[in-house]
Amino acid sequence: MEYIAEFALFFAKTITLIGGLLAAVLVVTAVGQKTRKLHKGHLEVTKLNEHFQQLKESLQHALLDKEALKKLSKDEKKKAKKEKGAVTEPKSRVFVIDFHGDIKASGVKSLREEVTAVLSMAQPDDEVVIRLESAGGMVHSYGLASSQLCRIRSKGIRLTIAVDKVAASGGYMMACTGDRIISAPFAVIGSIGVMAQLPNFNKILKKNDVDLELHTAGEFKRTLTVFGENTDKGREKFKQDIEDTHGLFKNFIKDYRGKVDIEKVATGEVWYGQKAVEMKLVDELMTSDEYIGLKAENADVVQVAYVVKKGVADKLGMVAHGAIDTTLLKWWERLNGSRFFSS
Repeated sequence: MEYIAEFALFFAKTITLIGGLLAAVLVVTAVGQKTRKLHKGHLEVTKLNEHFQQLKESLQHALLDKEALKKLSKDEKKKAKKEKGAVTEPKSRVFVIDFHGDIKASGVKSLREEVTAVLSMAQPDDEVVIRLESAGGMVHSYGLASSQLCRIRSKGIRLTIAVDKVAASGGYMMACTGDRIISAPFAVIGSIGVMAQLPNFNKILKKNDVDLELHTAGEFKRTLTVFGENTDKGREKFKQDIEDTHGLFKNFIKDYRGKVDIEKVATGEVWYGQKAVEMKLVDELMTSDEYIGLKAENADVVQVAYVVKKGVADKLGMVAHGAIDTTLLKWWERLNGSRFFSS
């Protein structure tokens, strides 16, 4: 009983916090609606080869004496002069895109624009590298994010997924679309499962003589509820829906990464990169920095990012969403002791 009271108090605080934040966002949005302009995004392209060269030159100037720097400068001028007169084949290009996933896969808004831009220029010899970090989230959101990466595969452009920290659940759904998956040795991989849960306060309402009416059209319009009285039939339908979603998840992975033993890995477990190689969930242990550095030796490497300028209301909305995500995460940890959301 003490646990229920504590949970109810926590739930009430959560609702109050979320309500206050949403109210603030609505007020700011309403005030600025008349003068607010549409904030269009723009594409930012960073030539990583130049970035790497600048890092190298900075270190050279810090470590080498004047004579050594002078000799180095002469050698580079001779090399540049020689290359200028030579006929060289055009370099292939490597396009780098970053995706940092939250519960709602909000980054898909930029990802779809970045993929569209890259596909407008990419040639068959080029490659796209996605630096992916996500512990998963909502099924439909990560389904859309995965579909954006499938667009690259369908155009015949080589797709490499690089995971430095985590690609779990919906994050792995995205990762499996790659022709090749690399991960850092201790990156968290897997969580091929589906989870859904919600508290039910019906007994508390009954104890306090509070009636709740829920009217639906359609037998399974609502299966389980937070405040209503749940039935065995509703629970069975809810479980069946989860199983069906899990089946779709497994079939998607089989389609794009047929080398894995799907029944062995689709248990909801996670593995570190070293074990994930044995499970064939990833192909090779390597950080994204190492991989991109190697590519930069023979290819033109560019980072592509679609950036949207945010107004005051948008920024407050991001604060509110961040607070909500943090609250939900704490709620999850309290109930499950886990930091990983399942798709």
